[in-house]
Parts: sequence; structure tokens; C-alpha cells
Amino acid sequence: MITGPEWSKKLRDEIGQAVIGQDATVERLLVALLANGHVLLEGMPGLAKTLLVKSLGTALGVQFERIQFTPDLLPSDVVGTMVFQPKTGEFTPHKGPIFANLVLADEINRAPAKVQSALLEAMQERQVTIGGHTHPLPKPFFVMATQNPVEQEGTYPLPEAQTDRFLFKLLVDYPSISEEAEMLQRWGQITRQPTLKAVSNGEELQELRAAVDRIHVSPQVQAYILALVRATRDLAAGGTTITGQAHRRRLNFGASPRASIALYAAGRALAWLRGAEFLSPSLIQEIAPDVLRHRIALTYEEEAVENTTDKVIAELIDRTPVPAA
Repeated sequence: MITGPEWSKKLRDEIGQAVIGQDATVERLLVALLANGHVLLEGMPGLAKTLLVKSLGTALGVQFERIQFTPDLLPSDVVGTMVFQPKTGEFTPHKGPIFANLVLADEINRAPAKVQSALLEAMQERQVTIGGHTHPLPKPFFVMATQNPVEQEGTYPLPEAQTDRFLFKLLVDYPSISEEAEMLQRWGQITRQPTLKAVSNGEELQELRAAVDRIHVSPQVQAYILALVRATRDLAAGGTTITGQAHRRRLNFGASPRASIALYAAGRALAWLRGAEFLSPSLIQEIAPDVLRHRIALTYEEEAVENTTDKVIAELIDRTPVPAA
């Protein structure tokens, strides 16, 4: 069977023909595929978020669908609807674009609540309901959504119940000057647009998950994961931290048990991708911001002093005792 570093390299090399840079983001997307999780990408327009997800779908060799979310979008535009057949006199389901392996929900926060609720069932249950009948979604199934962090006109903020369903929230930043210079050289001419090919497939991905499940997680590391997640709840409750220090209430709410499961599953997937045989605390510390930043909310007082969720997570990592080797 192919190893984690080998699988990662062939996918990243193929994606790299269309997307320059964003190495950390690409690795997190591969981790999400292995951990069977959805991803929310946040970044300014023009940072290749859509291109990145589309390139991932092509390289992975799975069915890809893109849904442009708008305020007038209807649930039936996403999941499908019942269509009357004159020849038979019966209604039959017409399946929507959600019936794909990799679904890109572009500008997800522009859709109204009804569409969000329809997408929520698909993300959590991996099934949709059309005309009172439940239809399972294909395997594997992933939702990778994008949103703009600055433009808020005509948007509907995602409810906490939905953001909690995302394994990661990734912040996509601007490329470096060298990466942007390479973009000019490579794609300054319209005739030089890249053409990608499939280098993996859904069946291979399903098999690789069995290898991820064999990554060893010691009881000490499991306790460390729980300590980090429960520390966020301490900050939401106020009082005393796990180290015995008194503090004020800094969060409106802490991370849910899904955060513990996400750290566990994503940590194992990252360990396998990098060729390790066990999950180490350092890997948990590395992915903790991506797992936790959308699962906690700052109080008004913290926002007033211009604090951020990432700063709070960094403080928790510094303060939480790391288990001995």
C-alpha cells in the first residue's frame, strides 16, 4: 500500500500545476479527506480558494460540483426536487448538485437559513430528504465551503450548529512575493492554463483510511486532547483554569465534544501523511487552531481589546501541560 508521504506528494504535485503556494492549506485539505471531514475556507477574493478545491477534486479523481450560493437560492437548487413524469403519471426525484463526492459551496454565507438547513443534513447525516424520502449521498462525500471575511452586505452568518460541523476552518492568506512573481511568469499568457489529471480515486481514499486508523494514540495524548478542549470551556465559565489560575470569563462558549473527536481524527491523519506511526502532542498543537477557531466565540470585552480566537488558542496551548514522552 502507498505510504502517506507518497500519496501526499503525488496529489500536491498535481495540484501545484494549477495552484502556487498554499502548501499548508493543501495539506489540511488532504487531512480532511482522510479524516472524512468538511472544510471552511475563509479569505479575500482572488486567493484561488475555488481553484484550489476544484483542482483537488480533479487530482483526486472524484465527481466535483460547484454551487454558487446567492440570497435567492432555494433548498431544491441544492438537494433536488420531485419532478412529474407525464408518461407514467408519477413524481420522480430529480437529484441536485449535492449528489457528488466533492461539493464546493462557494460563498456559503450568502444563502438563507432554509438552504443552510438543507446543507446541514447533508453534512452531518450524509443524506438528503426529497419529497419525504431519504436518499444517501455518494461515498466519499465532502463539503468544502468558502466565505469572504470582509464583505458582509447581503450575507447570512453561519449558525454555530453549522460551523461546528466543519472539521477545519482555514484562513487563506496572500501569496509571498516570489509566489506571486511565479504566477505572472506561468499564467501571464492565456494559452498556458494548466490541465490536471486524476492521480488517485475514491476507492483508494477509502482504503487509505484503514491505514490512518492504525496510527497509535497513547492514553496520555488522548488526555492532552481533552485537556485542551475542556480548557476552552473553562474560559467560557470563568473561575479557575486547569492550572489553578483565576481568570475572567473570556469566551461566550467553549468547544463541543466534536472538537475532541476532530483533534483525534485529524491528528491521526496528519501523522499518517507525514509518515509517523503515532500521534504526538506537537501535531495536536499544530492543528489545534484550525480545529478550534470556529468552535469558540469571544466575549464582547475580549473583542473590545482586539483579541482574537487564535490568540486565545495559542495561550491555551502554552498553558496546558504537555504529556511526557
